[in-house]
Amino acid sequence: METNNGASSFNNQKLTIPTVSDVEQQTNMESEANDDFDYSKRSQWLRAAVLGANDGLVSTASLMMGVGAVKQDIKVMILTGFAGLVAGACSMAIGEFVSVYSQLDIELAQMKRDKRRGEIREEGEKESLPNPLQAAAASALSFSVGAMVPLLAASFIREYKVRVGVVIGAVTLALLVFGWLGAVLGKAPTVKSAVRVFVGGWLAMAITFGLTKLIGSSGL
Repeated sequence: METNNGASSFNNQKLTIPTVSDVEQQTNMESEANDDFDYSKRSQWLRAAVLGANDGLVSTASLMMGVGAVKQDIKVMILTGFAGLVAGACSMAIGEFVSVYSQLDIELAQMKRDKRRGEIREEGEKESLPNPLQAAAASALSFSVGAMVPLLAASFIREYKVRVGVVIGAVTLALLVFGWLGAVLGKAPTVKSAVRVFVGGWLAMAITFGLTKLIGSSGL
């Protein structure tokens, strides 16, 4: 009888050995812990960076395509793209700075009102205050990065049709990459984001090219 009790005790101890399902459960728990990260904290700089890159890409490519619809000279197209890069980067930076600074003023005023009422905010809330300079720099830099794609694609190709085709191909690839990257950084659906950015960019280029071509052919 004692031997059987010892064997039974031994069998019970063997049952406590971690199984594959236990390991998978632990892995899932660790994954859930990582998913607890608040990706909305990235929204401020992510919004500025993604919007800046997308705007730089689409607006500069649309300008170059629009001018290219009536002027096939490579120098004209490059100068148009460069002017769009500089003007757009400055505009994005100033606009983002003013917008975020206005938001900062509102939140600081609210903090002062809370302080007069005896309410003290937590340190985490204070650290989450918007940073106008960070947002402006992110917008200007990302706009410039986006605008460089069509500029570099067109810079070394003198044949008009080949140049336009290369610009369209480079912009298409960049639109998909920017859409995918924004979704990955924000833990959002990647396919929807990439398709949305792609369709929006193509519409902007097509409308600009078509209207410019129409106006140019009318002799205005």
